[in-house]
Amino acid sequence: MNTLRLSKPSPWIGLGLAALAWVVLYRSILPFWDWVVYQVLGLAAETRLGEAVHFFLYDTSKILLLLCAIIFVVAVIRSFFSVERTRALLGGRRLGVGNLLAAVLGVVTPFCSCSAVPAFIGFVSAGVPLGITLTFLIASPMVNEVALVLLYGLFGWQIAALYLVSGLTLAVVAGLVLGRMGLERYVEPIVYQTKVGKTSLDPALGLSWEQRFEVGLAEVRNILGKIWPYLLLGIGLGAVIHGWVPADLFVRYAGANNPLAVPVAVLLGIPLYSNAAGILPLIEVLHQKGISMGTLLSFMMAVVALSLPEMILLRQVLKPRLIVIWVSVVGMGIILTGYLFNAVL
Repeated sequence: MNTLRLSKPSPWIGLGLAALAWVVLYRSILPFWDWVVYQVLGLAAETRLGEAVHFFLYDTSKILLLLCAIIFVVAVIRSFFSVERTRALLGGRRLGVGNLLAAVLGVVTPFCSCSAVPAFIGFVSAGVPLGITLTFLIASPMVNEVALVLLYGLFGWQIAALYLVSGLTLAVVAGLVLGRMGLERYVEPIVYQTKVGKTSLDPALGLSWEQRFEVGLAEVRNILGKIWPYLLLGIGLGAVIHGWVPADLFVRYAGANNPLAVPVAVLLGIPLYSNAAGILPLIEVLHQKGISMGTLLSFMMAVVALSLPEMILLRQVLKPRLIVIWVSVVGMGIILTGYLFNAVL
């Protein structure tokens, strides 16, 4: 007797249904929270409490949906890359070409400030030039998929594109400048003593689409599990500012009339530790209060690219003088970018 075998559903069917559900949810969240806040809870739209509660609930839902979609898509793309393949692509490249490639790879590869030390050791010990490695370390946390998708969702594609171009340019130029300064002597000897094998297994090869989709789902759970406290904190702070902080308070100290608003924003951003998901809701609120976009984006760049915790981690592999030089070059680039943004926008 012939037995009937049921074929396994295509993973693309599940992906299509999930995409349809995502679109329906995304288009429904604004009217849903309007109904919950203003009818079910009975809060008035013109009150501070009503504005703050609506802002928190709506922005949390919107940003979580955006994050789920973009993290999944980028994780599937990342499944074609590995640390070994990234090293192979960057190793032996000339300055300029290598810096540009490192900046582009920094956007799509899974590194952040918390993985700065192992990434630095791995690249330098594999023969990647110091300037190219620093380009990668600047671009990876600063110009990432989370920042771009949230900028697109909050401010439109023009701001997202401008941030992408300026961030990549800053990473490439800073890496070129640092690479030509002969700073290898300020790298801790332990970095050069670490050896990388000539051959290693590349887990990015031989995966089916179903396995790549599973990688994407796992990445969504992993990243959201790590960043949700920062996300809620950032949105909560933004809701408080949105509802209660007078509009002229921030404009008075960081408005367009203050010529030092950009460097002040950079200095304020360095001690903070957050990521794009946590800082962008605050950026949105401050922009609504009248702060210039260049000032706000330079503040965000300083938070994600020059955070004090990252410097503490990098002290394990870099001598203090190199850290000071690195912060000075990148910080000056961020300040110039902020002034450029203000002039253009």
